[in-house]
Amino acid sequence: MKIKFLLFAVLAVPAIAATDNNFNSWFVYNGDHAFGKSKWGLHAEGQWRRHDGPLKWQQYQLRPGINYQLAKSVALTFGYAFTESYRYGDFPVGHRFPEHRIFEQAIYTRRIGKLDFANRFRLEQRYIGQSALQPDGSYSSTPYRYENRFRYQLRTNIPLSFRNGRHYIGVYDEILFNFGKNVVGNYFDQNRAFISFGTYIARDTRFEVGYLEQTIQRRGGQIFEYNHTLQFVINCRLPFGH
Repeated sequence: MKIKFLLFAVLAVPAIAATDNNFNSWFVYNGDHAFGKSKWGLHAEGQWRRHDGPLKWQQYQLRPGINYQLAKSVALTFGYAFTESYRYGDFPVGHRFPEHRIFEQAIYTRRIGKLDFANRFRLEQRYIGQSALQPDGSYSSTPYRYENRFRYQLRTNIPLSFRNGRHYIGVYDEILFNFGKNVVGNYFDQNRAFISFGTYIARDTRFEVGYLEQTIQRRGGQIFEYNHTLQFVINCRLPFGH
């Protein structure tokens, strides 16, 4: 019965009170750096997310972690993320707020034909900052709200034939679901669809520029955000001691 109820809550389409279209720019560094030839390594990620093109803050995020290569096709990560979210869009939050996360992640890669597919599974324990409006117009901090979130991403890179295979088209889709007693009306959290042009600027380093379409169901389920985002990404796998 609980499973049937959860599926109904996720799949049911609520009455949408409003939609919000935004145009953003994200600048991302995504690094996975092995400790020499060890199975252990460091995940280092930073994201600078801007609103109104590059003009205003949307969010910034820092996500360090520890990697472990369990098998040739399976990589595990345990880490922490800090996010600061700002007011933006037609329906902004009352005040900017922080979020602390702990996350566990597994990436399973599989080759199908000439393409390598990466399946990323991520579980997050989220501590979301809240604020309360005071009579004088200021905001005070209130206790953090706890939520859980599950994310699944499927990605592949399609190599292009010119210039020694250095260039490729990168595509992925990622879906995110909230769960837990504090989730209100938005078990579906968001979906991210991305297409990019990528190039190897060194053997262990890639640069990508692409378009991300991010659809967010806001808390309460009555507002949907459509964020049209130009994304610039550096992916680096240079090991320590190289």
